[in-house]
Amino acid sequence: MKINRGILYGIGAYTMWGLLPIYWKSLQQIPALEILANRMVWSLVFVVILLIIRRHWSWLPSALRNRHILITYLGTASLLAINWFTYIWAVNAGFIIETSLGYFINPLLNVILGILFLHERLRVGQVIALFLVVLGVSYLTFVYGSFPWIAIILALTFGFYGLLRKTGSLESMEGLTVETAIYFIPAVAYILFLNANGSSSLASGDPQTTILLVGTGFVTGVPLILFGAAARRITMTNLGLLQYIAPTLQFLLGVFVYQEAFSQARLIGFALIWSALIVYSMEGLRHNRGKTNPQILPETIASD
Repeated sequence: MKINRGILYGIGAYTMWGLLPIYWKSLQQIPALEILANRMVWSLVFVVILLIIRRHWSWLPSALRNRHILITYLGTASLLAINWFTYIWAVNAGFIIETSLGYFINPLLNVILGILFLHERLRVGQVIALFLVVLGVSYLTFVYGSFPWIAIILALTFGFYGLLRKTGSLESMEGLTVETAIYFIPAVAYILFLNANGSSSLASGDPQTTILLVGTGFVTGVPLILFGAAARRITMTNLGLLQYIAPTLQFLLGVFVYQEAFSQARLIGFALIWSALIVYSMEGLRHNRGKTNPQILPETIASD
């Protein structure tokens, strides 16, 4: 049986995002802010190289002259920086399980944002799913005794990032170019400041660390390319189901590889949220089954 290449591209993208904690753990001796600065710099270098190869610059002059585009992508760049910093810090501080929770919650947060800002209608199955998520977060807060603030920050920043991207007119790679360019100068300035103080891991670290820091551009750009290829070939429904690969892999890494604490009380909270995702996914499949032309996702967004 021939498998749709879009499915394979989607699996590849979400698998890379799901395994990213391994990459950040290899840099855990470096402060999260320094890793973020390098990621901004080398991601821009990576996408610019791709744009040069593709000779795809025609969009740039009009984008730079458009105030709406610049304001929109200043907002997305800021949300992306907060999301990336929180994720990198949380992974290296031993909170991989909680980061996975953020991306399990995110699809249902998107439903709320769609209702509030895009005037979308809430269906019965979505109401049940949202109720289960609220119940799960409340359980983790009041019974388990710890508000999942890392998960909420990741879900909120990624959710609002996606919402702003919907109002933007640039494709994924073009948008990432603008986003990383906005913070390129501050990121370079911070790296030079660290270098002047003799604390830059990029300049004074061992060759392996230097390669890993430069490689942050590669691990950021490649899954985006795969995701973009998948989004053009498969439906939003299929892509929506594939998105659970990433937080599932993150969760498994946190529990079985890095052996983070996962008590029975915490399991109950997660189980409620997983139940919400099952209800949400099944309701989405049923809702889209009657459509003759399922929607293809028009753009891509940057994950972790």
